[in-house]
Amino acid sequence: MNVLKKQRLLGAIPTQREVAKALGIKGSAVSKWENGLSKPRASLLPAIAKLYGCTVDELLSDDDDNARE
Repeated sequence: MNVLKKQRLLGAIPTQREVAKALGIKGSAVSKWENGLSKPRASLLPAIAKLYGCTVDELLSDDDDNARE
């Protein structure tokens, strides 16, 4: 599972739409992150980490095993 999707679900945020609304972005952007088609802008990483209840380092991890479980 993609690190961003895993962190979203661990943070108890059930939908990509909720993430998009909280960050003020389009839902398609969240979908692209979770499907590996793009990466979030660096300026959004602190807000995403706060929303997901993790660190920026965990978000940037390429290894799913490094994601908080």
